Amino acid sequence: MEIERKYAIHNLPGDLSQYQYKKIEQGYLCHNPIIRIRKSNENYILTYKSNFGLKKQVDGGAIINNEVELPLTEDAFLTLKKKTDGNIIHKTRYLIPLQAGVTAELDVFEGLLTGLIFVEVEFEDENAANEFNPPAWFGKELSSDKRFSNYQLSKLSSFEELGL
Repeated sequence: MEIERKYAIHNLPGDLSQYQYKKIEQGYLCHNPIIRIRKSNENYILTYKSNFGLKKQVDGGAIINNEVELPLTEDAFLTLKKKTDGNIIHKTRYLIPLQAGVTAELDVFEGLLTGLIFVEVEFEDENAANEFNPPAWFGKELSSDKRFSNYQLSKLSSFEELGL
């Protein structure tokens, strides 16, 4: 299960080169349920996400999905990449340690979405998500704003289409 909250940011948390990062390329084969392919550095992953059987997200609440990840070969990734719906998303994900053992995943988008930056935090359970106190560099919570789902972002042809 995946339990996460998503935020805009006020400012970057210092020099990003001090943090570990992943170069990510991802695309979507289906929206409901979500079937995603991802290249993360040199790892290839097929992800199935669904909220079937889970309570509906409420405004201000964490995003909760059933999630299954399966490894792919590079050849399988490249074959499936040709079948994606929408644009391929390119981003660098910086892994920034926070309090209580959680990690901020700061996504800096590239290509068509250059200029978009937001942060996600994943939690072990819903209580931890609800009790989370974001650091000062976090901005407005975006968890309930469907425009910021990566699937919706894959439908855009530019960052400006978000109207921010």
